[in-house]
Amino acid sequence: MLMPTHYPMLPARPMRLIVAGLALALATSGCAQLKGRQGYVVDPMLTEAITPGVDNRESVEKTLGRPTFVGQFSDNEYYYVSRETRQLAFAKPRPVGQQVLRVRFDPAGNVAAVDRTGLELVSKISPEGDKTPTLGRHRSFFEDIFGNIGAVGAPGAAGPSQ
Repeated sequence: MLMPTHYPMLPARPMRLIVAGLALALATSGCAQLKGRQGYVVDPMLTEAITPGVDNRESVEKTLGRPTFVGQFSDNEYYYVSRETRQLAFAKPRPVGQQVLRVRFDPAGNVAAVDRTGLELVSKISPEGDKTPTLGRHRSFFEDIFGNIGAVGAPGAAGPSQ
């Protein structure tokens, strides 16, 4: 003889609350902040250990590793760049922390100076929409199209000599 199977049913109200809670949790999970880190991972003890007049190019590379990039106009500057960003869902990432460590070397390869900058040098560029502002004359659409009529070969215009 087979035994009937019986599954206990939850009342409708608690089931609705569970489904609504799961839907709310799923919907808000997309709004979590995403943290990002780019570039060099800064170790304060190592960066403080670089001393002008004591260290050289080789000791800097052994202590900090290869630089993020070398100076554009000479190889006497090493840059170690680190940036932290936060991003909400599909928004653009915004910088919340940045450190740029610049190590300058003298011609002999010894450390001449160590400079540190932070988030204060990050700039925000805001484009002007569909139109780029320019200096000079403001011409209308029709002036742009018909402005050169009659200008070619007009008396006084520079052209080939006769």
